[in-house]
Amino acid sequence: MKVTTKKLSDTSVELKVVLDKNDLKEAEEKAITRLVREVKIEGFRKGKAPLDMAKKAINPNELANVSLDIAVRTSVPKAFEEGKSAPLMIPNVEVTKFVPGETVEYTAKAEILPDVKLGNYKKLGVKRKTIKVTEKDINEILENIQNAYAEKKVAKKKAEMGDEVVIDFEGSLNGEKFEGGAAKDFTLGLGSKQFIPGFEEGIVGHESGDRFDLELTFPKDYHAEKLAGKKTVFNVLVKQVSEKIKPALDDELAKKCGPFKTIDELKADIKKNLETQNAAKTDEKFKDDLVNKLVEKSTVSAPEIMIKDQLNLIKNDISANAARQGLKFEDFLKQTGQTEEDWEKEAKKIAEQRVKASLCLQILARDEKIEVEEKVVDAKIAELREVYKKSKEALKNLKDPNVRQDIKNRLTIEKTLNYLVELNSK
Repeated sequence: MKVTTKKLSDTSVELKVVLDKNDLKEAEEKAITRLVREVKIEGFRKGKAPLDMAKKAINPNELANVSLDIAVRTSVPKAFEEGKSAPLMIPNVEVTKFVPGETVEYTAKAEILPDVKLGNYKKLGVKRKTIKVTEKDINEILENIQNAYAEKKVAKKKAEMGDEVVIDFEGSLNGEKFEGGAAKDFTLGLGSKQFIPGFEEGIVGHESGDRFDLELTFPKDYHAEKLAGKKTVFNVLVKQVSEKIKPALDDELAKKCGPFKTIDELKADIKKNLETQNAAKTDEKFKDDLVNKLVEKSTVSAPEIMIKDQLNLIKNDISANAARQGLKFEDFLKQTGQTEEDWEKEAKKIAEQRVKASLCLQILARDEKIEVEEKVVDAKIAELREVYKKSKEALKNLKDPNVRQDIKNRLTIEKTLNYLVELNSK
């Protein structure tokens, strides 16, 4: 077998392969062994006739076609191995010449894993940015706690931010009603930002029984294209105003929130939890920054097929999240004011970066001989079995060797990432 490699790009190659008599002889022998099973000769059971006798009964054209198929199929992996290329997909093969028993010539094109040249991953120059807990952060949590324990009381007063109102409203564009622009007995917390800018602010100062018009403009980036940037009028009737009576920030409130005796103990616990959350955010940000810098300092190309796969994963995640809200991917596009082409253009950048990051971490794992022991994989699968113990399909998938390999790959990447953090934290 003779192989000539032509690089079409950083991520694709074309191989020209020539097979000689010896290659075809081996393929023909395998073809005969396969075809004689179907040959029936008088006096013998099907497939039991002597090989020489059965061979003569095989259709020459069929023998040539099966020999060609076996010769090409078995030689393609060897050809890519000889050409030191790892195809990411089934190669596109085109036979250009075939003389039965003499020679076969064909071309094989495929996208391949690119050569990756890592930058100096031991000194990436990335600094860990800490996030401090401020008094404002603690006070925001305390305010949320107060709101959670607040009592609502119907009040005969003008509405203020923080109050809750019950309203009827009806919106119109140029005097015409529009879908989703009206509701009756709608409960609205003023300051919740459920409505377009100006709506909730426009209710402030009104009391129960007031009817009035609010002239507003929808934001230019509003998710409904028909309304984006349009001027509208909402006719509003305030039917009820309720004020929230927040409990005092004292020891009694602290006792309601858990095993705390004083408000100071509650504040200390809030601070501790926020510090833990901030530490986790800091770690994740540090890892992301390290990987992005590694990609930046390395020479790596992302194969188109891997970008497409990653793009599909991103789209599937968005679709799954939308489905949980009873929506479709198309609804997500409408809400974000994007066309599918616009979304794909931006998502493709993210997909490409993810592919490059994955390739860099894979090469780093290979170069540093970072591996995950099988017992660690077993432990992770056992953990997943417990999580998905009520899903027969998930438990079945966990027995799939390909799923096991995927879990192992993920654990290896995770271990490699931790190694990268360790190197750059000294």
